[in-house]
Amino acid sequence: MRTLEIDFVDVGDDFLVARMPVTPKLHQPDGVLHGGATFALAESVGSAAAYLFNKTKNPMVRGIEMSGNHLKGISEGFVYAKAKAIHNGRTTQIWEIKVTNEAEDLISSCKLTTLTLPKK
Repeated sequence: MRTLEIDFVDVGDDFLVARMPVTPKLHQPDGVLHGGATFALAESVGSAAAYLFNKTKNPMVRGIEMSGNHLKGISEGFVYAKAKAIHNGRTTQIWEIKVTNEAEDLISSCKLTTLTLPKK
């Protein structure tokens, strides 16, 4: 989180939003945001949302599957990831994470499945 400068910027009854600056250190060789950095942002906000909106005490949350489509390149500014639950079960959760730029153009559409177990 610190390495990528990810900050949480908004939370609601059913969503969590984080942002990340797009700088040359996150670029792929042709100068646009690397898909791996985008996935790191998406998994970070989705996993945090799974923890935040969990119905059990002291949960242990792990991402178990991630998929996504990168739709538009970006080389500077900020990207925002908004996580909303598609399914928020006791053990498994599925999160839709939309990654947008500052103009709210869709950059990537991601889906994260998380597993939640009680901490021992």
